[in-house]
Amino acid sequence: MNRKTLVLPAVAGLLAPVLVACGGSEGAGGGKAIVVGTTDRFEETTDAPAPFDPAAAYDIGAWNVLHSTFQTLLRLPRSGAAPVADAAEKCTFGDRNSEQFRCTLREGLKFSNGNALTAEDVKFSIDRARAINFENGPVSLLNNIDAVETPSPREVVFHLKSPDATFPQKIATPAAAIVDSESYDKKKLDAGFKTVGSGPYTLKTEQKDGRVVKATFTRNPDYKGSVKLQNDKVEMRFFDDSTSMEKALKAGDIDIMNRAILPEQIDRLRSSADQGVRLIESPGQEISYLAFTTEDPSVKPKAVRQAMAQLIDRQALTRDNYNRTSEPLYSLVPTGITGHQNAFSNKYGEPSVDKARSILRGANITTAVPVTLTYTTDHYGQGTEKAFKTLQKQLNSSGLFNVKIQGVKWADFRPEAAKGKYAVYGMGWFPDFPDPDNYVAPFVGPDNFLGSTYRNSKIEDLIPQSRQTSQRDGAAKYFQQVQEIVADEVPVLPLWQGKQYVAVRSKITGAEWALNASSELQPWELGRGA
Repeated sequence: MNRKTLVLPAVAGLLAPVLVACGGSEGAGGGKAIVVGTTDRFEETTDAPAPFDPAAAYDIGAWNVLHSTFQTLLRLPRSGAAPVADAAEKCTFGDRNSEQFRCTLREGLKFSNGNALTAEDVKFSIDRARAINFENGPVSLLNNIDAVETPSPREVVFHLKSPDATFPQKIATPAAAIVDSESYDKKKLDAGFKTVGSGPYTLKTEQKDGRVVKATFTRNPDYKGSVKLQNDKVEMRFFDDSTSMEKALKAGDIDIMNRAILPEQIDRLRSSADQGVRLIESPGQEISYLAFTTEDPSVKPKAVRQAMAQLIDRQALTRDNYNRTSEPLYSLVPTGITGHQNAFSNKYGEPSVDKARSILRGANITTAVPVTLTYTTDHYGQGTEKAFKTLQKQLNSSGLFNVKIQGVKWADFRPEAAKGKYAVYGMGWFPDFPDPDNYVAPFVGPDNFLGSTYRNSKIEDLIPQSRQTSQRDGAAKYFQQVQEIVADEVPVLPLWQGKQYVAVRSKITGAEWALNASSELQPWELGRGA
């Protein structure tokens, strides 16, 4: 599904045998609402009928909402990668093989409608997401659960199908958000935009034509968890583009903006101190990549995909289109994550027309390959179209490809891509959790996020082996092998790794903590200084 306003620590020793977090929701509140600007769109469509249902939502924008309104047993902390307890009082693996995970809930938890939150609601939420099995949802994060038991109203036991040291990270995501068993149907999604959770905020939305036009988050007085709120209210305002959002920030109409900031805006925002604005830059773990429908005739030959990997000039792409606000990426696993290696660079070296021609001729392909690259026009920022025009030019100038490009709105793009409609299409990935597993497992196997038919038995053997390693540095050797296989077979083609930027009004405090290690918004960290 991201990137930080804080410097990311090394991702090592992520999981401790016992995870505990204390604290409440006290904080410096009061004053007028903190206003967050966004270009995200929340709308009901045929393929996405329940934008805020945890069983269906699986993009960074929706998860920002869910993290604020629902609780999970664990959550990522202010900074760092090891989950801490939230709805849980403590959690621990109950065996040495990482196949049984036990949690004890905090006392007195309740939902925003006043209903008590018990272990049965946790079980209901997990079982519901798995039963609904929404094709574009996050259920793959839960597919290693064999059964959920509730020995008492405050105890939950997860029995896993196979060892999984990353399981605490997975249940810290909104895929495992706890919903009220009396308010949600076990067998179908909850259409619309309401949320009944136990998170730090309650949510009120205003809609027009099936789309959210205003969202207000109000401090939940009954919240019991590890988050400490620094405000009483947050408003989310929606913009059609980042240019109008920047104007609103400089005018003081909004207090903070992140994501979808154009490269040309970065320089302007850096020098906006006289307008009461400061820019925070930090390393990021968002990646951008091309995904292939490997059964599509135009790219089914591996040589076609390899030739594209040989031709694309990532240095020029990031320099000319992103003004060095991103870095070239030569692997699915980005820098800063355990096990990263530049697998594509190691295999293909510098861009070369001659080498690409040799690859194609080795597969008896001697004429220009016709292929269409598809991108989404309204999800990854205004710079996407420009980047795809650059990719088109790079490939066509070789004489080896005849590339066309097309832009599609996200509401149609995502479900159609999952159905295999596009031969090659552009995607971004904000990690569900900061571990190499989450940059590999979602893209392979029978329940992969892309809906891809690509299979590799070696990769599918290596991933379970890696999950038996609780100290994640020790898992690096498995993911290095995976990266080499991906570079050879090219089911996906990594392009760039984004830096993270947050632009904020000067009197807003806590902006350095506004995003967690998966780049999800933490609005409770924001306050208003004197």
